[in-house]
This record gives sequence, C-alpha cells and structure tokens, in this order.
Amino acid sequence: MKKLLTAILILAAMFTMVSCHSAKKIETFAIPDTFDDSRNYEITFWAKNDSNVTQVEIYEQAIRDFQTLYPNIKVNLRKYSDYSVIYNDVITNIATKTTPNVCITYPDHIATYKMGENVVVPLDTLANDRKYGLGGSELKFDSPKKDEVVPKFLNECYLDGALYCLPYLRSTEACYVNVDFIKALGYTLPDELTWDFVWEVSEAAMAKNADGTFKVNGQKVMIPFIYKSTDNMMITMLKQLDAGYSRDNGDILIFNDTTKEILYEIAKHAETRAFSTFKISSYPGNFLNAGQCIFAIDSTAGATWMGSEAPNLDIHGENVIPFRCKVMAIPQYDTSNPKMISQGPSICVFNKDDPQEVMASWLFAQFLLTNGVQIPYAQTEGYVPVTTKAQDSAEYQDYLNRSGDQSNPDLYYSVKIDATKLLLSETDNTFVTPVFNGSADLRYAAGELIEEVTKARRRKIAVDDAFIADLYETIASRNNLVISDGEGGGEDLGPLPSTAVWLLVGLVAAWVLIGVWQLLRLIKQKKEKALQKKNGG
Repeated sequence: MKKLLTAILILAAMFTMVSCHSAKKIETFAIPDTFDDSRNYEITFWAKNDSNVTQVEIYEQAIRDFQTLYPNIKVNLRKYSDYSVIYNDVITNIATKTTPNVCITYPDHIATYKMGENVVVPLDTLANDRKYGLGGSELKFDSPKKDEVVPKFLNECYLDGALYCLPYLRSTEACYVNVDFIKALGYTLPDELTWDFVWEVSEAAMAKNADGTFKVNGQKVMIPFIYKSTDNMMITMLKQLDAGYSRDNGDILIFNDTTKEILYEIAKHAETRAFSTFKISSYPGNFLNAGQCIFAIDSTAGATWMGSEAPNLDIHGENVIPFRCKVMAIPQYDTSNPKMISQGPSICVFNKDDPQEVMASWLFAQFLLTNGVQIPYAQTEGYVPVTTKAQDSAEYQDYLNRSGDQSNPDLYYSVKIDATKLLLSETDNTFVTPVFNGSADLRYAAGELIEEVTKARRRKIAVDDAFIADLYETIASRNNLVISDGEGGGEDLGPLPSTAVWLLVGLVAAWVLIGVWQLLRLIKQKKEKALQKKNGG
C-alpha cells in the first residue's frame, strides 16, 4: 500500500511538472543598451507584392531611404507573389535556422512559427523601449509612437498575451455591386445589404429568355453572386450569427448546427447556380466587369480590379460592359450590428544569435510604419495605413478627397478610394479570429465546407444531414482538426487541458488511497487490540 501510494504521488508530481512545462511560455528579448552602428549588418526581408510593380518599387525605395539613414545595414529584398509560399518557406527554414530577419506575414502563420524555440521575437520590450521603441529618442527617422498605431490593428498582433508582430496594412471585404442590374430587375438598392436581399436578387437574375440567354444581361453567362474567399464567407457568417468557430485555446467549434444551416442555404443557391466561388468559377471581378455578375465580394485590396474603368483588368477591353459600380459593406444578418473581417499583412522579426542583428532588423521593421512607406503603399490598393499618424496626415487626407480626379485616374480611381473609405468608417465593426497553432488549417477548412457543398449541388448530389455529417468528418480529418461539442458562443474558456485533468485525477486518487490506507490501519489496530485483550484475559 505504501509503495502504491508513493507511486501515485510521484505520478501526480510528474503531471504537475508536465503541465507547467507545456504551458504557453512567453520568451523575452534582452535589448542591448545601445545599437552598435560601428558594425555592418546584412538582413533579409521577405515580402509579398502581388506582382505589382508599384508595390515592388515602394519596397525598394523604402530600403534605399532606410539605408541612407543606416548605411551600415544592408537589406536584401526577396519578393513573393503568395503568402502561402512565404509561410511554407519559413517553416522549411526554421529547421535549418535560416529564417529571414523580417517578414511580411499573418498572425495565423506566426502562431505556427513560434512553436519552435525562440524563433519569433516578442516585441513588447522593443516597442516600449524609450530609445529604440516606437517613437524612440535614438531613432534616425520619424517613427510613429505606440499610441499612434490604430489600437484595433495593434491588438490583432498579440498572441498568447505578447506582441509578436506589428500591423503593416489593413483591408476588409467589400461587396462590389452592379447598380444597373439591380434597377433592371426592379429592385431598389438598400443602404445596407442583407443576405436575404442578395439571395433574392441573385435568384431573380437567373430568369432566361426563350433563346436561353439571361434576361438581365442578354448573355449566355450570368453568375449573380460570386464570393472570392469562402473561408472568410463562412467565418463572417458565423460571427454575424454569434455562432461557434473556435476558442482562444484552440478548441474547434465550427462543426455545429448553425454551420449546417448556413450550408443548406448556400446549397439552395448553388443548385440554381445563382451563387459560385472563385475556386469554382474564377475571379469575381472578371464576371462583374463583363456584365455577368451583380454582387462580387472581394477584398478592398482588390478594388483596382473592380469596375468597368478599373486600372487593372484581367479580361480584354472589348469584353468590358460599362456599368455603375457601388462599393458596399458585405451582407449582414443584422444591419444594426454589422460585422466584417479585418485582414491584411503584419510584420514579424525573427530571432538570431546576435542581439545587435535583431536590433537592426527591428529598426527596419519599424521603418515600414513611417508615413513615407505607409501612405504610398496604401494608395496602390484599397488598403488603409495602420497608424493615425499616416491616416490624419494632410497628404493622405488630400488623397482621399480627390476621388475620381482625372489628373491621375489610376491613383485617384473612385472605386479604390470608396473601398478605402469603407474600411475607415467601419474599422470598429471589424473582427479577427482566434490565433493558435492550427488556426490556419481551421481557416482553410471553413472555406472547404462551402466549396464542397457548392460543388455537390452543381453535380446534383444531395446535401442532407448524412452528407453534412460525412463532410464534417472528412474536412476535420483532412485538416487534422478535433471536433469540439457545442456552439461555443460567449466567453466560455473551454475545457481544462488534459494534463490538468490527469493531475486532478491523480490527486483525487491519492487522497482516496490515503483514506483507504488510514481506514485499514484503524481496522488492523482495532483487531490487534482486541486480540491482545483476548489473550490477556
């Protein structure tokens, strides 16, 4: 009994140590007293630019301007056309300790990067440093102070309670609407879009003439409603309905009854082909500009591809049908409580053996928040700068006030500026999803649910409870997701970690055995006394 009790107590202690060891550990970075500018440094910067020549030029100009101030820091730019490629390359390079110094990426990706030991630098102490932090006294450039970074955007950069990146630019989703088709169908465009309105108009637009052409456009092709990012679509719908998606601790809640009802609704409109997606049909802007779409939902960062006068077109000019394009907030279930996703890249700094090299990286990362970088880059698309310093500047305000100015039609393209103004006015209504190791996989799964249901109905496959149940299991397995019970709304913090559960079980078992042991001792002592009394008698 004593040996068993000892074993249980040791086991409980082991679980205690495991629990403490597996708890999320926040690394720190020791800032050198001063930055050694007598040394030469060479740092790498990985960035995405959408193959946009103007964006590449802005990065290259930023590097030149930075190196004028810090000639001892050489910055090597590596250009990417896709964030997923950056993500995969970083993951590959973590193992060989050849990560870049500074990287444009997303918090979902950083959550995976930081699973390694000391891979990503937590920026709290750096950002708050009096000399080299945001707005620091020893900087050679006009850095924004910490309170000049839009709080909503800065808060999106905290993981596990620590600041692991800086916001770089922000965008949201917008619905680009063909106003002429709305009128032709006999509808009045409301001030705010609802899902019911979009679905109703989309179905009405499927009416055909006797020759098989669509009545609304006289063409043989019409897809009234196309959504570019189906992961954002599902995530946003769940958020608007206050339904489960995930918890901060990584619990997966998306496989619930509300999701099922959303999929049933989407299936109805996929069956009539009133709804489609980018992955199934192609880029929504192409259909919108060809007069083959009414509601095209895409990022505000894609505004220069939207509209018959768009600076960027992926279709031949002769296929463009002139129309009035209105930029609107995405459809809502409750227009009195609008919710739309916040998106856009952030900047992270990778740890190195040399703290001075990290300092050089931090200086450049911070330089990307200056007005000279923020404003020009934001003007390339429907992005907004992440600092109030840039947003409130006379230069940026002048840009916003010149919508449609024909002196430079590409720079002042009205649809692009309208998309920018949309986010500026709706910033408080934006949201982000919980970030954890695996959140990127969950995001991908959210989009797959819509894609698979849409493809099924186009192939005349029934979408019923059995189909949804099988789909949930398939998508969860494919993305290594564990299905949690319940909708998960509210502030539920989720179940205890398994190590904590085992610790409690071990402690309870130990106390039970202690009680049993004491009871057996009492019984034994009582028997011994009774035997002694009997023998003595």
